[in-house]
Amino acid sequence: MPAPRRDQALLPRPTRVSLRSGHFTFDATTALHATPGAEAAADLLRDLLRPATGLPLPPSPSGTVTLAVDAGLRGLGPEGYGLTVSPHSVLLRAAHPTGLLRGVQTLRQLLPEEALVPVTGGRPAPATEGGLQGGRGREGERGRVRAHPARWDLPCTEITDVPHRSWRGLMIDVARHFHPVDTLRRHVDLLALHKLNVLHLHLTDDQGWRMPVAAYPRLTTVGAHRAGPDTAAPPGTSRRGPVPHAGAYTRADLTGLVDYAARRGVTVVPEIEMPGHVRAALAAYPHLGNRPDRVLDVWTRWGVCDTVLGVHDAVLDFVRAVLDEVMDVFPSPYVHLGGDECPTTEWQHSPTARARIAAEGLSGPADLHGWLLGRAGAHLRERGRHPVAWAETGTVLPPGFTAMSWRATAHAAEALAGGHDVVLTHHRTTYLDYAQDDEPGGPPVQPGPVVDLRTVHRGDPDPRTSAPGAGRVLGTQAQLWTEFAPTAADLDRLAYPRLCALADRAWSGPTPWPDFTRRLTAHTRRLDALGVRRHPTPAAPSEATAARTAPSP
Repeated sequence: MPAPRRDQALLPRPTRVSLRSGHFTFDATTALHATPGAEAAADLLRDLLRPATGLPLPPSPSGTVTLAVDAGLRGLGPEGYGLTVSPHSVLLRAAHPTGLLRGVQTLRQLLPEEALVPVTGGRPAPATEGGLQGGRGREGERGRVRAHPARWDLPCTEITDVPHRSWRGLMIDVARHFHPVDTLRRHVDLLALHKLNVLHLHLTDDQGWRMPVAAYPRLTTVGAHRAGPDTAAPPGTSRRGPVPHAGAYTRADLTGLVDYAARRGVTVVPEIEMPGHVRAALAAYPHLGNRPDRVLDVWTRWGVCDTVLGVHDAVLDFVRAVLDEVMDVFPSPYVHLGGDECPTTEWQHSPTARARIAAEGLSGPADLHGWLLGRAGAHLRERGRHPVAWAETGTVLPPGFTAMSWRATAHAAEALAGGHDVVLTHHRTTYLDYAQDDEPGGPPVQPGPVVDLRTVHRGDPDPRTSAPGAGRVLGTQAQLWTEFAPTAADLDRLAYPRLCALADRAWSGPTPWPDFTRRLTAHTRRLDALGVRRHPTPAAPSEATAARTAPSP
C-alpha cells in the first residue's frame, strides 16, 4: 500500500482537509509576509525551519507565504486556523495569533520529516539528554553527513482546523525525579508539534521541592535533596539501598521556560501540593507541620506520607508567600494546588487543629482539608487566578475550583453538577506511568492496569449533566508521574506514542481507530526524526487485551 500524502497523515487530524493537485516549493527565494499581529508566528516558523532547511525565509510584503490575523474570521475561535497551499503561494489565516501558531505546526508536518531536524555543520546536531536528537533506530543517520536540500515541497491542500477541547496537556512530575529545564523545553517543542497547549509541572511533593521561594530558601537547599529511594528495582522487589537524588530550578530557569513555551502557544501551569504531599517542605521548615519539634527528612519512599501541613497562622502566611512567588513567575491563569491524598491523622491528634476546628465552626478534622484549600484558592482568585486541584470525589473541592477528576469516571459528572469546571484525567486512560503492554520483563512501571495505546485513544465518554449552573469540560491531559522515570529517555518511552493518541482525541474528538493507526504509522517517522525514544508502536490489541484494559464504569 502506498504511503499516504502528508496532508492525509497529520496528527492530530484536522477538522477538514481538501486535497489539491500539485505542490508549493520552499527554496532560497521564499519570503514571509506577516500582517499586523502575525509577526510572532512568522518568527516562530522561521526559527523552526531555518536550522533544518537552511532557508532564510526573510520578511517581505511580497512574500509568497502569508500569515495573517483576521479578527473577522468567524467560527475559528482562539486556536483555529485556515491553511491554503497552492502551487504559487501559501496562506495561513487565523482570528487570533494563537491560531497561527497551531497552523505553523501543521506546515511543519506537511514538510518532509527531515525538515524537523536541525542540521549543524553539515551533520545532524549531536545527541544530548535534553536535545531533539538521539532517537531510537536513527544511529546510522546520526553519523551521516546531510546537506541542506535546496527545495522543500508542500502538497497543495486546503485545511480548516478548530480544536475539540481548549485544555490539552501533559503533566510532568519533576518532584519525584528532577528533570532539567532543557528536557522540559524539549517536551514543550513536542507538545506544540502535537497541538497540545498545557505543560503542567508538578513542582513539589513529599520527595522533593523544586521551585525556589525567596522568603523560604530552605525549600530548595534542604527540600530539594533526598537520600533515596532506589528506583532501579521493580516494584515489590528488594531494593539495593538508597540512591541520593537532588535538583532544583532557578527563577531564571522557570521564567525562561515560561517564555519559551509561550512563543509556541503552550501555557506552563504550576502545581504546589497542599495540604498533603508536603514532607519535603516540612523537612525544610518543621514549624509548618503539626509537630513543630519533630525533625523530618525528605521522604525516601513512594506512596502517601501521613505528614501534612498544620493549620495555624504561620502556615497561612507560608501558603500566601509561596503562591505570590508562583504567580510572579508563572502568568498562567490557572494555578494547581494539589489537594489529594491528605491523611487527617495528625489533625485528629493536634490541639492546634482542634482549636482551629472550633474557631471556624467546622464539624471535624476532615473539614480542615477544604478549609485550607479554600483559603489558598481565595488568595488566588483575589488576584485573578483560577485554583485547580485533584478531585478524589466529585463533591470534595471548595467552590470555584477547577477539578481534575482522576479516581473514577463518575466523579467528573458529579463535579460538573456541582458547578466545577473539569479537566478529564481518569487514571485508567491518562496515566502514562502505567505499563503500556503486558509483555514480561519490561522496565519498572507504576503497579496498576495496562494502559495501552488503544485505551488512551478510546479515552472516556464525555460526562454529561443537566444540573443548573453546571461547570464545563475544559479538556484533558496525560499524567507522567516519575517514581520510575528518572531519565529523559524514560519520559520519552512512557509518553510516546500514547501521548499522540491523547493529542488526537483532545484536538480532533473521537477518531476511528484504523484512521488513527494509519496516520500514526506515518507520524512515527516524524518522532524518529526528532529522536523520540518511543515505545514500539504495537498492532491493534486483541479483543481480550482490549477487554482487560477497558476502563471501569
